[in-house]
Amino acid sequence: MKKILLIIQREYLTRVKKRSFIIMTILGPVLMAALMIVPIYIAQLSDSEKKVIEILDETGIFFNKFTNTDNISFRHIFTDLQTAKNNFAESGDYALLYIPKTQIALPTTAILYSDIQPNINVKSYIKRVMVKEIEEQKLIININKLNLDHKDREIAMDIPNSIKTSINLSTIKITEEGYEEKTFTEVSMVLGIFSGILIYFFIFLFGAQVMRGVIEEKTSRIVEVIISSVKPFQLMMGKIIGIAFVGITQLLLWIVLTFSIVSIFQISFADKLPVKSTEILSTNNQLIPAEQLQTTNENTDEITQIFEAIYSINFGVMILSFLFYFLFGYLLYAALFAAVGSAVDSEADTQQFMLPITIPLIFAIIMAQFIIQNPEGPVSFWLSIIPLTSPIIMMVRIPFGVSNVEVILSMSLLVLGFLGTTWLAAKIYRTGILMYGKKVNYKELWKWLKY
Repeated sequence: MKKILLIIQREYLTRVKKRSFIIMTILGPVLMAALMIVPIYIAQLSDSEKKVIEILDETGIFFNKFTNTDNISFRHIFTDLQTAKNNFAESGDYALLYIPKTQIALPTTAILYSDIQPNINVKSYIKRVMVKEIEEQKLIININKLNLDHKDREIAMDIPNSIKTSINLSTIKITEEGYEEKTFTEVSMVLGIFSGILIYFFIFLFGAQVMRGVIEEKTSRIVEVIISSVKPFQLMMGKIIGIAFVGITQLLLWIVLTFSIVSIFQISFADKLPVKSTEILSTNNQLIPAEQLQTTNENTDEITQIFEAIYSINFGVMILSFLFYFLFGYLLYAALFAAVGSAVDSEADTQQFMLPITIPLIFAIIMAQFIIQNPEGPVSFWLSIIPLTSPIIMMVRIPFGVSNVEVILSMSLLVLGFLGTTWLAAKIYRTGILMYGKKVNYKELWKWLKY
């Protein structure tokens, strides 16, 4: 045991002192924090820019129907299309909205000219205003055909607005203990897929390090000196566990540094971030148009739901589960990577043996997109307890809620799977680590397993 600890110490200290480890430990959190911060900052910059849109409406239906917002200002122009386009090119305005006059009573098309790709929010707002106005015009035409009196016309005009309804469908999960928990399917799907991909990435990243380390020691003949002092199994386990500690160290540092960077950004730039939804309901004591107010209320509900979804995540369970499945999933596959490294003389020779190892991981990632649609199905259950796929599939399922029995079964089988692959890998490792110049195939590996 003492010799294994010495090998673990050597592997750990050698790798954490490398410049590449230090650079990636610092660069990783910066990139992850940037992925969260930069889109918010860019969105805020783009939202703060005032956009002027010229409107050339040949139908006359939409005059004064486009209400100015905090970020968009509409200006009607009265000229022909060619002149409007020439003037627009020199005006510096954001876009030119052209609504052509057609043979039918109401227009069904419009063209938005711009020297850049128009913002999706701008396009959505314009379409929403036009659809609403055209629907009202169609309603007026149909009501006129009925020859209703003034009072009945007002009632008929109000019918479309009175029947419009939005449904907020909440999901409540009843636990085995009888408690009720509010759940958010969309957040569970994103969190599950993200966790599965992260496990996949780390297993490949650090498993490949084990394989390369074994090949380097074998080709440089250093292993011949080391084997004279320790058993092959001790060397293999020391290398695998040492790199595991390197991975856990880097992962924990990434988590701490990422949250620290994001927290510092929130504190430093709190006044530049978007204002709270409760603060945008009024401006200078002026009433906000009904359409804008409706959009604001919808955004407020969405923001509230996002925060509720974040608070509903059990981060303690997620982090502990992630660490367990990362550690034992890595240990299981690292033993196989070490066996492959010991059986070859160069990294180019590993391709024929890598395919059987990578197939379960790739299959698990492919199946993850189907698992999130039915996390309680039989396929989900079996893939989450089979050791070769459980590190990815169980992390995909955990955000949806998995019974304790299934989690314990999955973890137990994963530990047993790790012990089994380590036993097999050790039999290959002890023979292959001192064998040079021989092209190894699957038949040869089978012989080694029988020794």
